[in-house]
Amino acid sequence: MREQVRQKVRSSGRRSGRRTAVSVAAAVAVGVMTTGALAPPAASAAVRPDSMQQGLNALVHTDGVPAALASVQDREGRTRTYTAGVGDLATGAKVPRDGQVRIGSNTKTFTAVVVLQLVGEGEIGLDAAVDTYLPGLVRGDGIDGRHLTVRQLLQHTSGLPNYSKYLSDDIRHYDPRELLDLALQHKADFAPGANWAYSNTNYLVAGLIIEKVTGRPLAEEIDRRIVKRIGLRHTYFPAPGEVTIRERHPRGYYQDSAGAPLVDATQWDPSWAWAAGQMVSTDSDLNRFFTALLTGRLLPKAQLDQMRTTLPAGYPFTAGARYGLGLVSTPLSCGGVYWGHGGSMTGYETRGGVTEDGRAAEVAVTLQPGQATKERMDGVVDAALCR
Repeated sequence: MREQVRQKVRSSGRRSGRRTAVSVAAAVAVGVMTTGALAPPAASAAVRPDSMQQGLNALVHTDGVPAALASVQDREGRTRTYTAGVGDLATGAKVPRDGQVRIGSNTKTFTAVVVLQLVGEGEIGLDAAVDTYLPGLVRGDGIDGRHLTVRQLLQHTSGLPNYSKYLSDDIRHYDPRELLDLALQHKADFAPGANWAYSNTNYLVAGLIIEKVTGRPLAEEIDRRIVKRIGLRHTYFPAPGEVTIRERHPRGYYQDSAGAPLVDATQWDPSWAWAAGQMVSTDSDLNRFFTALLTGRLLPKAQLDQMRTTLPAGYPFTAGARYGLGLVSTPLSCGGVYWGHGGSMTGYETRGGVTEDGRAAEVAVTLQPGQATKERMDGVVDAALCR
């Protein structure tokens, strides 16, 4: 499996959207919608079960993903969960309701929250130079940590080259400093503050700053400051060398090219993504996290306002998306925006977010899809939040 799971689809930092997943409808059957215990839907914004279910069914039948999962929360906080497809193509096992998945770049929001908590505590300055915390570490061709700020890291305006573009095909354990060294072998993409470009290296450096300032591992800080604080019961940062997913989960699959066989890519070392994309969670926990963030349970108002100050974003986000500090606003067809991030990881894709009035929707699939499928996932989220 290590030889077959290629690095070129590692994360949304790579342009993997050129591939289109082929249909595997012959190998999968549509799962039955599962629903938690709920009061009868009244005048709330709860999504009609058939609407979300139809969206997931289409992702399986039309887009060819093996499985799709979703969790939708209405304004009153009531939750419905959904599944479609097959959780394990080898055994035909059902998709576990609200199963754990690798959440990829949603991890960036967790990392950004910890940085901004430290800003609120006076331990980090948003507009302080990276060298303030990592003196002499960030140096390269057109790269100088004395002229890069923490804000530029979190907003992807630093110009740091994306290390994930240069990883080998060898799926193994990586140390964060090894990843940084790889990035620094390449020229800066642009001068600090001159442009916007998505780069996992920004969050790699942000994670190193957290560890330097706190004196503790990034995983411990995320767990202490976020996971335990708001009661995320199924969310964690994998330990070094941990390749399995701890709780019930659908298998994740990789496809080398359109028409190629699907390969089980569930168990592999995610350390290459670290602060930019290593975490595991569920749709419902992600809804809880983004809701807690937007309602001020994780950050003081001053830092949350900074987080929500955005710039126009390009690839890998949809048209009209804007990037704040580890947080993305996406326009809704019914007006307004929703706030989230989204994440790509070999075997999994997650899309979703929350609205200002408390609605939330998260969708996951078990194949890292092409851009067209990602946009259809966004459409499923939009439909859920606009009803």
